[in-house]
Amino acid sequence: MKALPPDQNFLGLTETNLYEFDQAKYVIQSVPYEHTSSYLAGSAKGPEAIIQASQFVEFYDEELDCETIRKAGIATLAPLNFEGIYDADAIDLIEQHTSKLLDLNKYVVSFGAEHTVTYGFVKAFAKKYDNLTVLQIDAHSDLRESYHGNPYSHASVMARIKDMGINLCQAGIRAQCIEEANEIKNNPKIHTYYAHQIRENNNWVKEIISDMTDNVYLTIDADGFDPSIMPAVGTAEPNGLFWNETLTLIRETCKHKNVIGFDIVECAPMKGSILSEYTLAKLAYRIIGYLEYYKK
Repeated sequence: MKALPPDQNFLGLTETNLYEFDQAKYVIQSVPYEHTSSYLAGSAKGPEAIIQASQFVEFYDEELDCETIRKAGIATLAPLNFEGIYDADAIDLIEQHTSKLLDLNKYVVSFGAEHTVTYGFVKAFAKKYDNLTVLQIDAHSDLRESYHGNPYSHASVMARIKDMGINLCQAGIRAQCIEEANEIKNNPKIHTYYAHQIRENNNWVKEIISDMTDNVYLTIDADGFDPSIMPAVGTAEPNGLFWNETLTLIRETCKHKNVIGFDIVECAPMKGSILSEYTLAKLAYRIIGYLEYYKK
């Protein structure tokens, strides 16, 4: 596979040994699939916006006191093409492409549009890893059996993952229907840490980690963050997670569990603002830093 050049790649890397596909440990795949957005549209532009914003992220990480990129290269691939491809066919395409990258022993980082895409990622990872937990940072539980008649809706992505029998840990949830709330109460494989509970529980990070299995796939919906620091999302909700508490959760998860892959989804860029995409680009780089720092 061919990696994108410096003016199009993650971090704007110019040294070929840092961004060429064959030499890179990490691979960024862009998955601009947007078909079921239910409020504000525009997430299809999110992956490219995050990559472009990343070109202004400093290589030096002040928390980890290193230039993470010097530890392992990052290749950026051209976006997947979803022209005329929807629902189950889109999931199949995502699963197949992700599986190819995993078969090449790449660490796959995915920037997606709507959250539906995570189902395809998880299907690929579940073929390679057992004892799997999906850690979901999100405002919404996404456990509806279907939404607007579509079981492949972004509002149903965790219902499809639940159907796979995979352990699910959710952080920051603060918007759902009563059917979703009842499913959480009655399903021992769903561990939900609501935003209002997190603020009242100093041990919530330790508790959610104790609910995880050994292998963890991390999916981050941009609306999991509070709108004050992440305004460019399709369905914003108040009382979201902030930067430090989110990083604490991710850092501790990387310390104690084997984080096998991650995605960032649902950024819908706003004209005249770069806050959200830049914050998500820095988040992706920081997570890669944690993965290198706390290698399993």
